[in-house]
Amino acid sequence: MKHSRQTFFFSPQIFGILLLVSFFVALIFAVLLGSENLRFSNLSRTEERILFDVRIPRVLLGAVVGASLAISGAGLQALLRNPLAEPYLLGVSSGAALGTAISFVVSVDLELIRPIFAFAGASLATFAVYQMAKSKAGMSVERLALSGIVVTTMLSSIIVLLTTLLDSTRLRSFTFWLLGDLSQGTKVGLYVVSFAALLGLFVMVSQARALNLMMIGERDAFDFGVEVNRVKFLVFITSSALVGVSVSASGSIGYVGLVVPHLVRLSVGSDNRYVLPFSMLAGAVFVVVADTIARVAIAPRELPVGAITAIIGAPMFIYLLKRT
Repeated sequence: MKHSRQTFFFSPQIFGILLLVSFFVALIFAVLLGSENLRFSNLSRTEERILFDVRIPRVLLGAVVGASLAISGAGLQALLRNPLAEPYLLGVSSGAALGTAISFVVSVDLELIRPIFAFAGASLATFAVYQMAKSKAGMSVERLALSGIVVTTMLSSIIVLLTTLLDSTRLRSFTFWLLGDLSQGTKVGLYVVSFAALLGLFVMVSQARALNLMMIGERDAFDFGVEVNRVKFLVFITSSALVGVSVSASGSIGYVGLVVPHLVRLSVGSDNRYVLPFSMLAGAVFVVVADTIARVAIAPRELPVGAITAIIGAPMFIYLLKRT
């Protein structure tokens, strides 16, 4: 990963304040805007139900999903020393999608069981990638990335086969979910993702110094006393778990782990003591704003939030690809 100090940086304090202000502003507008615009006072009984039972849980779910995806991307990019690294490269979202596809096929109660199926699929994909990437010489980043590509390709093929077993109604619901859909999230999903996000932040930030050294090179980091294999394991497992839980609650929302960490590094530099927590906050803002656009663009109908993040993220991916 290339680093340069020729770009303009905010001070971490100023950037943190800007992110906090942006976060609360985004939450307020997201809660008020939608197919039916709301206000904070003189709400009818119906509007109160929309606000407290639908709008607020959905906005909070979008925030914690965005935070989880962004910090996962930031950690993996630092670990792999590649600005193009994304959690989805490692097959975890495909595993979660496969678990969800199975739940659709067997027609279980999606309200309660789908997150369990999706998380189980993500866990199996994580285990498969980790086992394939291990060798007697350790776990190289190249072997890890290649294992992720193989697992992703295989699971995606199985998902395509399973969709042929769905009727038209379930196929439409599954397809919309697969593109990223926060409308099907549950309060249980919100609690699980929130817990995972807080735990993931703690683990990632605890490895910030080690990741800073590993960005220079694994051999140099080892000479400075970093337990390289332990850091790889922690970051890989934590990122995989965060992505798996997020996908189980909201579907596949791509490019968050690519775009957000890059913009944060352009703003405050490459010190992971700042990049990791700031990426988490910026990811929350990014997904909340994207979901708001998805809800109001063609109201009363909705767009998949994953489509909005892809429209923003694809040009960024091309830009990074040319720079790398």
